[in-house]
Amino acid sequence: MHNLLILQRVVASMPSFFYKLALILCLSFFLQACNTFSKEKKGEYTGWTVEQFMSASKEELAEENYKKAVKLLEQLDSRYPFGPHSAQTQLDLTYAYYKNGDAEAALASADRFIKTHPRHQNVDYAYYLKALVNFNRELGFVDRYVPSDSTQRDTLFTRTSYLNFEELVRRFPNSQYVADAEQRMIFLRNSLARHELHVARFYMDREAFVAAANRTNYIIKNYPNTPAVPYALEIQIEAYKILDLQELADNSSRIYEYNYPEGPKFSEADPSDVVIIPFIWDILGFDD
Repeated sequence: MHNLLILQRVVASMPSFFYKLALILCLSFFLQACNTFSKEKKGEYTGWTVEQFMSASKEELAEENYKKAVKLLEQLDSRYPFGPHSAQTQLDLTYAYYKNGDAEAALASADRFIKTHPRHQNVDYAYYLKALVNFNRELGFVDRYVPSDSTQRDTLFTRTSYLNFEELVRRFPNSQYVADAEQRMIFLRNSLARHELHVARFYMDREAFVAAANRTNYIIKNYPNTPAVPYALEIQIEAYKILDLQELADNSSRIYEYNYPEGPKFSEADPSDVVIIPFIWDILGFDD
């Protein structure tokens, strides 16, 4: 009887024992696999020289394989953080982040370069890349493949990009990137003005005529010589008439007739008529 009780206890404990054993074995296999994977990752570039990293990363950049380029440049930057190659590595890495669609990493990398190499001969390129990142930052899948009006959305990145380009032009008036920056600034300024037009029309639709008139005044004052101005005047005239401010409506009408006797020169659907200079790595890179 005593022996029978012992046997029952052993049998009852077996499922728990096997469960624990299975768990221990699984954990052992998992840790071994992780360790093997870690060793393989660590050994992937074992013994690579600076020249090998630079050559391989330039190859990947040339083939537009930016994810691989980022990996190689990060390895180069971490393994060989000092030396004559370090500045170029940081610039290449910033560019690779940008082209790989990692805006935050690109901005952080550009800021790091500016802070680390404030007097470098190519520091203007870091400022230029910052502006480019924000210039293209709000372009999603729909914007790239389906025509849409980005000026109807939030203007945070548009304003930030404009300020970035403005800083570049102010700090480096003789930079090779100034011509492109100034063209992009025209585009961005026109986009900001057109955004304000959307706001003014929104107020008109909501019968907030005073707010609409004030918004058009803001456009005329802050964005003169943009294609948005004649359209702002049209809204302004209408708002003043509804508000029974005939004298103000007449003044706006005279300004409109004097400056735009044949109507707006540019279609509102095309806010800039500016051709953006394409970003070409062969021209902007510093490979020499």
